[in-house]
Amino acid sequence: MVERHPFKPFLPKGCKLLMLGSFPPSQKRWCMNFFYPNFTNDMWRIFGLAFFEDKQHFVDEANKTFKLDELKAFLTAKGVGIYDTATAVNRTTGTAADKDLEVIEPTNLDELLLQVPACKNVVVTGQLAADVLRAHFGIAEQPKVGTYVPFVFQPDGREMRLYRMPSSSRAYPLKVEKKTEWYKAMFEETL
Repeated sequence: MVERHPFKPFLPKGCKLLMLGSFPPSQKRWCMNFFYPNFTNDMWRIFGLAFFEDKQHFVDEANKTFKLDELKAFLTAKGVGIYDTATAVNRTTGTAADKDLEVIEPTNLDELLLQVPACKNVVVTGQLAADVLRAHFGIAEQPKVGTYVPFVFQPDGREMRLYRMPSSSRAYPLKVEKKTEWYKAMFEETL
């Protein structure tokens, strides 16, 4: 069964950094209507640690959700956009794991990047996202986790960087504090 992306791209004015995942988990795993909606996913804890030295900064523990209004305001102020590399997928086993996602329709990455002309950095948060982006832009080199490779966005000649960060999923075998070290270094270079 083909599943279409439930969210529109989050592209704040002046977006400098575009974060691209693969595809959201199934709705039964959501705690909010926004990206990285699974309460056990560490993305918003990583942001809390990286910017406020507090992994609970964006966490609403009592309601087992995240502080969505604060998150959106923070992302807008920093110029961080978010979307995914697939707009339609088939979940081969019902999970959101990259290995269980068949990309039916990749995101129109050219159209997405043309909407954010100030953006010079794209961050992928998983292997599938990295593979889709590299295939689309013809990027031969696979960036190692925590690093980037340069590329040129041909539609407007923009020189860009493709960063490969560790997955924020708890299934990725690395403590949130270690993941945050890589994200924090990338944020310092890009924002």
